[in-house]
Amino acid sequence: MSEIETEVVEKTEATVEEKTIETVQESKPQPETKKEGPEKWGIAHIYSSYNNTIIHMTDLTGGETVSISSGGIHVNADRYESSPFAAMKAANAVVESARTKGFTGFHIRVRAVGGVGSRVPGPGAQAAIRALARGGFKIGRIDDVTPIPHDTTRKKGGKRGRRV
Repeated sequence: MSEIETEVVEKTEATVEEKTIETVQESKPQPETKKEGPEKWGIAHIYSSYNNTIIHMTDLTGGETVSISSGGIHVNADRYESSPFAAMKAANAVVESARTKGFTGFHIRVRAVGGVGSRVPGPGAQAAIRALARGGFKIGRIDDVTPIPHDTTRKKGGKRGRRV
């Protein structure tokens, strides 16, 4: 082989090696960065009495309603409106609606009847919170916003009470 042929062979071998190095570098999987928009937070207002459970999802200002559902929508009998099952169904309906609108997390505000009524949330509150948490959203804060009077409030029934 002449000198020219050996130079050509060496150059082609060098270019082949460079190309294989480039393809190896290109084929390495790049770490994927998720480019999502800013997180969208809302507020889930849960009103739970011994007669019904209402879940009302709003934006952070509380002015715009995202979704609303109650236990009475999902069951047939009146006595089951406040049940944990009905509250769970209502929460799942709110979760689906909020997911389609792009929400990623929310704060929870639990409210009982309050005032002269019961200050303990009904049986559906716990189930509703649990169902919202399982929906795949980030949960910020859980607050109790039951209205509690700071002075005496008259119970209904008049001076002599309820006569049966």
